[in-house]
Amino acid sequence: MSFNFYDIYVKAGLSVPIAKSLDSITSSFIVLVLAFIFTLIFKKALRVFFNQIAKRTKSNFDDYLIKNKVPATLSYFPGLFLLIWLLPNTLENFSVLTKPISIILDVIGALLTIIIIRKLLSSLKDFLKTLSTFKDKPIDSYIQVFMIFVWFVGIITILSLLSGKDISAFLTTLGAMSAIILLIFKDTIMGFVASIQVTINDTVRIGDWITMKSCDADGDVIEINLSTVKVQNFDKTITTIPTYKLVSDSFINWRGMSESGGRRIKRSIQIKVSSIKFIDKNSISKYVKIQRISEFVSQKSKEIEDDNAQKGIDKSLMVNGRNMTNLGLFRRYALAYLETHPEINHDMTVMVRQLAPTPQGIPIEVYVFIKDKDWLNYEQIVSGIFDHLLASLSFFNLESFELFGDKKV
Repeated sequence: MSFNFYDIYVKAGLSVPIAKSLDSITSSFIVLVLAFIFTLIFKKALRVFFNQIAKRTKSNFDDYLIKNKVPATLSYFPGLFLLIWLLPNTLENFSVLTKPISIILDVIGALLTIIIIRKLLSSLKDFLKTLSTFKDKPIDSYIQVFMIFVWFVGIITILSLLSGKDISAFLTTLGAMSAIILLIFKDTIMGFVASIQVTINDTVRIGDWITMKSCDADGDVIEINLSTVKVQNFDKTITTIPTYKLVSDSFINWRGMSESGGRRIKRSIQIKVSSIKFIDKNSISKYVKIQRISEFVSQKSKEIEDDNAQKGIDKSLMVNGRNMTNLGLFRRYALAYLETHPEINHDMTVMVRQLAPTPQGIPIEVYVFIKDKDWLNYEQIVSGIFDHLLASLSFFNLESFELFGDKKV
């Protein structure tokens, strides 16, 4: 295409070759200016249009389109189309440049297409993360997988444009190089497969508290993408875990606890074996005064006394016949205390049990579930429970195990 500057230059007395060259240069310059003006006009028009749409719609998807500069990127296409349509024709007097410029413009068009797709996907990702349905899903992984496909197609297209060869030729070459490609993108492929498995099996969600000792991770999952999972530890450091490790390695996901009716306490008090004693008849009155087990002590002592009398047991030695122990009464007291504790979930297991003896004594384990699963509140409740139980030991003439230096107490 020519804007007929040739006749003007010829009438001005310029030679034919120079007139033709100047005609091409002038026409090309005008096309470039028009493309620039088109870009400015469309940039402003699209910005106004999207802002008006954003104000009138309830959805915030259009807000994310503006945030990710989708309108600004779209504004380059009209000017680019104008250049593709007109610029090669204006350079007909510079035939050596026509084909290279056409190729460059096509490559720019392919790159702009990739960029606009990336921005659209980023907007979609940001929007989906605001929805409760997708808030805990690994949206980043899916977006990255799609972008890998887009870049793959885009790069093949660009190479085809630059070399002038058919796309099928590149695909045939890539097929022959598949082993090398698999080796190069091994982690990406493993991460992709792992992301699908994690999603299908609902193994991990964003916001889950996970513990993976092999990676020193103990905190909340803040991001799941194609290659990595980011965990913000409770000390506010960030641990990055390869996604495939969530499938190949073991870890703890505390989501079940968070969604259940309580957070578990499983903690023991170590009792000195030497402090465990039978309770004689003269000591019964002392334990009857403890209100939580008063009725139990009265009934149990009468039951034992009647049974021993019926069997003619010689009670001059405490080891003969049936007896209560201070440890047994303490376990009963601890259970009664927990059964009346307002923070314990009584619809779940409430148990006080004796574990196998250890070199540190006899473990008396508390196994219950706290209603309040907030970490800070949980620790306060647990501390309160064991403060009370430890302080209660002396009332049963029991002692907890302690170790000071090399001296055992």
